[in-house]
Amino acid sequence: MNVQVQFKPHLLMLRRVMMIMLVMAVWLAAPASAVGVFAQEILNKRVSLNAQDQEIKKVLGQIEKQSGVRFVFSSKLIGSGRKVSIQRTNEELSKVLNDFLVPLGLVYEVSGKNIVIKPSPPAVPEARAEVSLKPVLSTLTEITVRGKIYDAESKEPLPGVNILVKGTQTGTSTDAGGNYSIAIPDVNTVLVFSFVGYEPQEIKVGNRTEIDVALKTDQKSLEEVLVVGYGTVKKSDVTGSVSSVKAEELTAYPALGTVQALQGRAAGVQIQANNGEPGSAFKVRIRGGTSINASSDPIYVVDGFVGGALPPPEDIASIEILKDASATAIYGSRGANGVIMVTTKKGQSGKPRIEFNTSFSTQNEINRLKLLNASQFLDYIKEVRPEIVSAGGDTDWQEEVFRRGGIQNHQLSVAGGSDAVKYYVSGAYYDQKGIILNSGYNRFSVTSNIDIQLAKRLKMGMNLFAQRVSREQSRTQEQSGGLTPGVISSAFKFEPDQPIRNALGRFTVARLNDPIDNPYAIATQLQNESINDRIQGNLYAEYDIFKDLKFRITLGATTNSGRAGSFTPTTLNDGRNVGGAASVNGSKSTLLLNENYLTYSKKIGTVHDFSVMAGYSYQTSSSENWGGSGQSFITDAVSYWNLGGSSVWQSPNSGLTEWQLASYYARLTYSLLDRYLFTANIRQDGSSNFSKNKKWATFPSGAFAWKMSSEPFMQNMSAISQWKWRVSYGLTGNQAIEPYQTMSRFSNVYTIINGVPVNAVRPTTVANNDLTWETTRQFDVGTDISLLNNRLNLMVDYYRRVTKDLLFSVQLPQYSGYTNQLQNIGSVENKGLEITLNTRNLVGDFKWNTDINFALNRNKVLKLPGGTDILYGSAPGHMVGLGQTQVLREGYPVGSFYGWIYDGVYQEGDSFIPGGGFEVAAGGEKFRDINGKKDAQGVLTGEPDGLLNSDDRTIIGNPHPKFTWGMNNDFSWKGLDLSIFFQASQGNDMLSYTLMELNLLSGINNATTDALNRWTPTNTNTDIPKAMAGRTRRVSTRWIQDGSYVRLKNLAIGYNLPKAFLDKLKISKLRIYASAQNILTFTNYEGYDPEVNYSSDGNTDSNRNLGLDYGSYPNAKSYTIGLNVGF
Repeated sequence: MNVQVQFKPHLLMLRRVMMIMLVMAVWLAAPASAVGVFAQEILNKRVSLNAQDQEIKKVLGQIEKQSGVRFVFSSKLIGSGRKVSIQRTNEELSKVLNDFLVPLGLVYEVSGKNIVIKPSPPAVPEARAEVSLKPVLSTLTEITVRGKIYDAESKEPLPGVNILVKGTQTGTSTDAGGNYSIAIPDVNTVLVFSFVGYEPQEIKVGNRTEIDVALKTDQKSLEEVLVVGYGTVKKSDVTGSVSSVKAEELTAYPALGTVQALQGRAAGVQIQANNGEPGSAFKVRIRGGTSINASSDPIYVVDGFVGGALPPPEDIASIEILKDASATAIYGSRGANGVIMVTTKKGQSGKPRIEFNTSFSTQNEINRLKLLNASQFLDYIKEVRPEIVSAGGDTDWQEEVFRRGGIQNHQLSVAGGSDAVKYYVSGAYYDQKGIILNSGYNRFSVTSNIDIQLAKRLKMGMNLFAQRVSREQSRTQEQSGGLTPGVISSAFKFEPDQPIRNALGRFTVARLNDPIDNPYAIATQLQNESINDRIQGNLYAEYDIFKDLKFRITLGATTNSGRAGSFTPTTLNDGRNVGGAASVNGSKSTLLLNENYLTYSKKIGTVHDFSVMAGYSYQTSSSENWGGSGQSFITDAVSYWNLGGSSVWQSPNSGLTEWQLASYYARLTYSLLDRYLFTANIRQDGSSNFSKNKKWATFPSGAFAWKMSSEPFMQNMSAISQWKWRVSYGLTGNQAIEPYQTMSRFSNVYTIINGVPVNAVRPTTVANNDLTWETTRQFDVGTDISLLNNRLNLMVDYYRRVTKDLLFSVQLPQYSGYTNQLQNIGSVENKGLEITLNTRNLVGDFKWNTDINFALNRNKVLKLPGGTDILYGSAPGHMVGLGQTQVLREGYPVGSFYGWIYDGVYQEGDSFIPGGGFEVAAGGEKFRDINGKKDAQGVLTGEPDGLLNSDDRTIIGNPHPKFTWGMNNDFSWKGLDLSIFFQASQGNDMLSYTLMELNLLSGINNATTDALNRWTPTNTNTDIPKAMAGRTRRVSTRWIQDGSYVRLKNLAIGYNLPKAFLDKLKISKLRIYASAQNILTFTNYEGYDPEVNYSSDGNTDSNRNLGLDYGSYPNAKSYTIGLNVGF
């Protein structure tokens, strides 16, 4: 029966894959079929004509007015004086054109909304005599002009440039290589060259037959539109604080995903890898953490889908990061932590363009800990445990569990379309083998976008994203609250004198303290696997009700399902003690979204320009989870696929969570004289997460911008291209709490009544109908300056954010019958400065561009429940006695480290400071007495009292960086390019439980080579204490380290092969490159890597747990070669 059950997940997956393939097949066929449908729709239109001896051009004009089509033709072809007579009543356009054009020796072809008139290949039939015509003009020989169009600055060819014979509708466009060919009537013809983002040019042909054109960038068009909430805005008209990241920056190196690719690219956006494990999450903070207990993650809006899944970086066209209240308030209760707007790539008119990108990387760890070898270890351990004898081994456990990792990243895309239909389809494959044995990440995804112009005023589109992710995880992190060791912590503390296997062939087990398995056994024997499938679709329709008013509706859905399984075999000590242990867990979630909004835009002369947007949104989410586990299996052979075979069942679990969010929103933008810009936003959200008393909340914002450079008194300052000032203020919210928190909840309880065991339920939390949103008030003032014809661009912002009504679990009186209740108490402040500088240092054949971003943020707790300190712990569970390691204190940063000040070691003859559990001997740890003396009322005075105790603890470290920065330099010369990208964090402290574990020197595990300088009677000039059994663990400045670092994040060199060579290969571009990531890290931190984080409960995303390290999977340095090909 168990064997049959195993097939069910595979059959369900097969059915799902087949459905996806069917949908994709239909979708991919849509562009071709839609073109035909659109053309037929035009030809089916009915027209009426009554032309007597009229010029052909006027007859065509009548048809254009009735049908809405546009004719493209050569004036020479139809002749300026040719006249016809034709009468038709309510006939299909196709029949009229056939009757009208064929006798004239002409044919037609539908192209989008245009009908192109061409000469007929065969000779003109005699039937032409039936039509009344004036004498036909004599035909002159046409002249063919050819040439190439390229960028005046980069010299790169420009595909898709429009070339038009001035005064006519005759035209063509350049191919992928920038080449064109066009027939003209005579030497007096003027050609008009135009392309989006470039200044148009008009050139008189004269006697030339080859004309190459260098188009210059249109500086006005450099104000590319930025994507903001429910719309777009010109960059020069932005009133809020918005950072933009270009597509080429996201693909500079083979990042795990889009979030990692953003690291260091935008001021005020701090992105930290919680650890370097393949597939691990990143902590993202925009202008600091706004909450203490709730999430501070920003929301992601992917092509208008709020909360959408992020596609691979290669599928993204642009990213905008909304930071101030003016930009984020339109998202109301989810805007407090910032908004990341993602726009995926779309198709363009023209021939299909195929691109293939591939890269291969090799990886290894950035650093290793300097640990004692077997001989050094035995010398040290015998000072504490003289009975220990060598196990006969000499094993470098780091060498045994680390390996050379690798990444392969491939992406194939095709994009194209016509005026009616545009499409983009991409498939991506990413596979990473981690630098720790049996750790890996595999991802396959498909992205597809289609946009269809169904009618003159109606367009529709659909975005589809499907992804499968599978992970193989070693137990790299501690589990069970830090009681069960991971591979890395075992590798640095396991005894080096032990071999991998003992004389019986079994894996060795630690003998000094807890009988933990050796790291190689943990890495190779444990199974921990997961698979996750995500499908996301977003359908939109946009209708132009009339010229200035449009309506847009979107319907989006995403479903996410996953399964995770783990198995601890009897080959491990942990598994052997329970006969093997297995667990399987599953989950499924569905998110549905509907957006509806109207946009009215109107420009009145050159003075007034305004836009109004208003809409309604509804979103609903459902999440299911289930699981089971068991122990004591007959065999290890079937892993976690045989829970029914366990003789010791664990309690199964299941759950369902649902929530809904309804919203009304509006925005008004107004520009006066294109100098004074005003923006107002308002959103009202209603969330099912709150009770009826607080279900709805309103979030307004306002902003003003002044284009100072547009004032008359600035017109003579030619060095200033643009200078704008901005100011904004607004209110945003955070509803990131779990559903049902406002309600009274029950839990299962197992008890005995009258000697009979029974299952029952009991109330565990009391309801709070006044629980409400965490709200953030933000003020921002900034300036944008562009100098020297936009060669230097500077953006500076100062902000202050105060978040109040923070969620805290408050202890209740015993007589209430409950222990605590979630309440809105407390506030926190973030304020800081952001600077972004972009410069074009050199132009011409040799180019040099620099992008720099700098940010500083000051985080501070303003208010706590009762105004009293909140002490809490984050240490691994086996580190007994470390229950209080951090503090929340008014006036100090969230998550400040709390402990004693370490003053080195006692020497012979020193005066010892007594205290319970503190050492009072030469070579012992010495701590500073800073407090304890009390006044007459029993209040601490802040003066020493001659004793060491908990009163002598103080804030000893700040995990928040003083500032962060990133700098990218791009160089290019002809086909060569070089990119150098640095990223840094400065001034943040780290609490290293790793060093505490190793250098406590209490004889329970290995140590770093610092132990070689430990205090002994013959080595007293040191601050490292002597080895001593039973030493108490204490958080102190001894374990606080500087976590600052400067990292060479990416170094890349590439070469674009010359066009002459590519033309022979029939390809449009070919770039080969080599790059290196994380190859240099400048830091004083003594651990594996400063960019890590640890939490004993696994919640590394919390703002309460920052700057912690214990056995964290380190980041890797990579070396990459790659290829980009375009067809």
